[in-house]
Amino acid sequence: MKREYIQIRCSIYEKKLLKKRAAKAGISLSEYLRTTAFERNIVERITPEQLECYQLLIQYKNNFSRIGNMFKKNNPQLTKEVIQLAEEIRGHLKNFRK
Repeated sequence: MKREYIQIRCSIYEKKLLKKRAAKAGISLSEYLRTTAFERNIVERITPEQLECYQLLIQYKNNFSRIGNMFKKNNPQLTKEVIQLAEEIRGHLKNFRK
């Protein structure tokens, strides 16, 4: 159980910044401070807008992959370009997960 209190001094700006970072991580200010004090990695929560963009990118990647497969026999150069675009989107999706 957590029964002990620690008080720290900070500016109004620092307090607002800490609260904002804790909110982005989806945890309380106390939990945020404990986590940072013990040098644990804090991961920001994904906003609904970011999640929507991520899902849209997945749909684009899948669609471009399908288009590339459709043109495989008729136009190999177009197929390469479409598949390359799908791979670029996949790379962005991997970076988004980090």
